[in-house]
Amino acid sequence: MSGKDQQPIRLIVGLGNPGAAYAETRHNAGFWLVERVAQRHGGVFKAEGRFHGDTCRLRVAGQELWLLKPSTYMNRSGQSVSSLAKYFKIPQEALLVVHDELDLAPGVVKLKQGGGHAGHNGLRDIISALGGRDFWRLRIGIDHPGNAREVVDYVLGRPSREEVEAIHGGIERVEALMARIVTGEVQQVMNQLHGSR
Repeated sequence: MSGKDQQPIRLIVGLGNPGAAYAETRHNAGFWLVERVAQRHGGVFKAEGRFHGDTCRLRVAGQELWLLKPSTYMNRSGQSVSSLAKYFKIPQEALLVVHDELDLAPGVVKLKQGGGHAGHNGLRDIISALGGRDFWRLRIGIDHPGNAREVVDYVLGRPSREEVEAIHGGIERVEALMARIVTGEVQQVMNQLHGSR
């Protein structure tokens, strides 16, 4: 799909778990990105009960953009995403879900459209709630603990200072390209992000 064929991104969903206890954990990397975008563009999140999450409405590069942080726990993210997307008639192709990714090193960020959930409970629930998987994903690397049995404790743990710096470095690279993502130049952004590491 060329950049000209891609429609603008209208909704960016950051995945994470609500509450102070989870705020600095690896599983909340999606929250970190949307919070950074809101801060950069002067937006403020507010609780929206009907969308089961915190929302922020912005204009980026002349386009209206919604940011969403589900207030459900990770494994119920689909309830929040589908309620907002259906209310504003946002198609899957105009949706970007930002999530932590075990299969990428800290600091590595990758964009892709479609695919499975690879065991990520947030993605699994969103795919189920939307009835499809054609939405875009921004995968933020957090690395893998090396043992599948340690994954739950690992993602709900806090990264080291070095890992935090690397993850936020990746988030900064994405944030600098946000205007191009929102206006639909996703393919060009993919090429730039994937060639920068």
